[in-house]
Amino acid sequence: MGKFSKLRSAVLIGLEARTVIVESFVDKQAINHDIDIVGLGDTTIKESKKRIKSAIKSNGYPMPKGRMCINLAPGDLKKEGTALDLPMAVSLLCCSDIVDPKNAENLYFFGELSLNGKIRKVRGLLPILIALSSEMDESEIPKVIVPFENEEEAGLAKNLNVFLAKDLREVVGFLNGAENLKVPESTYEGLSYDKEIDFSEIRGQKQAKRAMEIAAAGGHNLLMKGPPGSGKTMLARRLPTILPPLSDDEFLETVSLYSISGNISSNTFSMMRPFRSPHHSASRAAIIGGGTDAHPGEVSLAHNGVLFMDEFPEFSKDVVESMRQPLEDAVVNISRARLSVRYPADFTLIAAQNPCPCGNYGDPERECTCSMRDIVRYNRKLSGPVLDRIDMIIEVPRMSYREYKNSQEEETSQSIRERINQAIERQQKRFKGIACVKNSRMNQKMMKRYCRLDTTSEKLLEQAVSRFKLTGRGINKILRVALTISDLEGKEKIETPHIAEAIQYREKSAEV
Repeated sequence: MGKFSKLRSAVLIGLEARTVIVESFVDKQAINHDIDIVGLGDTTIKESKKRIKSAIKSNGYPMPKGRMCINLAPGDLKKEGTALDLPMAVSLLCCSDIVDPKNAENLYFFGELSLNGKIRKVRGLLPILIALSSEMDESEIPKVIVPFENEEEAGLAKNLNVFLAKDLREVVGFLNGAENLKVPESTYEGLSYDKEIDFSEIRGQKQAKRAMEIAAAGGHNLLMKGPPGSGKTMLARRLPTILPPLSDDEFLETVSLYSISGNISSNTFSMMRPFRSPHHSASRAAIIGGGTDAHPGEVSLAHNGVLFMDEFPEFSKDVVESMRQPLEDAVVNISRARLSVRYPADFTLIAAQNPCPCGNYGDPERECTCSMRDIVRYNRKLSGPVLDRIDMIIEVPRMSYREYKNSQEEETSQSIRERINQAIERQQKRFKGIACVKNSRMNQKMMKRYCRLDTTSEKLLEQAVSRFKLTGRGINKILRVALTISDLEGKEKIETPHIAEAIQYREKSAEV
């Protein structure tokens, strides 16, 4: 004699959701009343039987009498996290006749259980809800029970019947028809575009502002070199304010990555593009992603936004060199023995460094205390292949007192953003129907089509290649930046002044 129940949940593999069937069987003739969990679960899932037992008993419900076996199907799919606590507990309550199995079999359950039956917040819920809503047809709208603490994420899900539960007793009451669960309100109504900081707060630095505008318009990576206090960090932090707001799809994709990493906060629910600024002591797994659970790193959390790496040469060589692949492909692939995940990483890199270890090399007012050997060694921490993936390199000099006290009104972020939006619209029109959406992501075939030069421009570029010993990738960077400059000026093709300005942003790499 035995009792059987079956219901549904889901787990994440990267950004992909996979349905998990939670099957429970109770052998009433067995003397041992222990719980066996099978189905390739990690340590967290194996430990969940203690949380489940305590949650059920603390709420006054009887445990099934007999040996209990819970199977998480499919058995060859690795399962991680605590979100399967709730479905496993409900499946056992179905075997105890506390809940009618027919009332639970067509629902999806997610939630971590505390020892007293409270349902705690879980990571990665939003991408699962998005996947569930896209997989089902209009005639079958899934019902999903999620933790009350995940309300903001649940409010972003469309085409789903989502219910919020605070504890196990509420779930049992809902399934037995004795209690109603709260439905989440739409989170979209509260989304804002943060305007606390603005480009008008930056005095002077005309060339740096121009470079920032080009970087924002074309998605170009930028390296700023200058002494401490010259305003590099201030410039970088204001780059998101001149970028267009996130589209709905970009917003959901961005928040999904934060949900997986467990970094959801009130600041996450904003249409402002993300800005990430990791410390230079961060590990490779923290920057690129990885660890035992293959979590997304800073390059993925900066997806659709800006990754600012201050003191760039101070990052470990392993971290800097591992940046090459996401900078080139806009994705990160993380491989494990039983797991291979792929996270998006389409960000704009803004890097900053001092000209030397003390920061005063080249400063007309302060003496540099570094030896020439130290200066050369410091600048050579960045390898040629890494610098080749940076489109623009600029000098950010220390601001004078006269510039600081200048009362002239500086251009606002909104004014700059209007020009950038026009340039982006030209790119979208140009690349309509093509996967590429910005100039920095053009392939060789597209560059051949859109980056045609006249004789004068061709000769100027040839001279630059000869003088600065540019690689093929360096030439491509110049052409892409020149096309962005022409888009900002509303021109139909690249002209000689555009090439000249683009070369100006590359020549610094020859001096590093």
